[in-house]
Amino acid sequence: MAFDLVIEIPNVPGALEKAATAISDAGVNIAAATCTGPADTAQLHILVPHAEAAKHALRISNLAVTSEREVVVVQAKDRPGELADLARKVARAGVNLDLVYVATGSRVVFGADDFDALKAALAQS
Repeated sequence: MAFDLVIEIPNVPGALEKAATAISDAGVNIAAATCTGPADTAQLHILVPHAEAAKHALRISNLAVTSEREVVVVQAKDRPGELADLARKVARAGVNLDLVYVATGSRVVFGADDFDALKAALAQS
């Protein structure tokens, strides 16, 4: 299983380092990360295999996980059209994606409200 955790962090120098250090000090590997937010606060999405350990470490560092959910992680080929092919499978299944980002090792992370349908659509990938 893989979990996407969203952490609200201040948009200041050192905020990412604080969150990453807390998680790594807990022995949890961050398999992917993306951060958006040009305002005072940013949303840091991280992909982790063990949500509880990461959440505990973040709480100790006074950082809160604002949302958490299981996501589908697909091993992808590093080639033109790969994301289009995966997205086509999801679209043909009638699943609306609300989260996509790239992880280490040419993997793609997908999230949707209908997790079971998403998982089934990408099962052949």
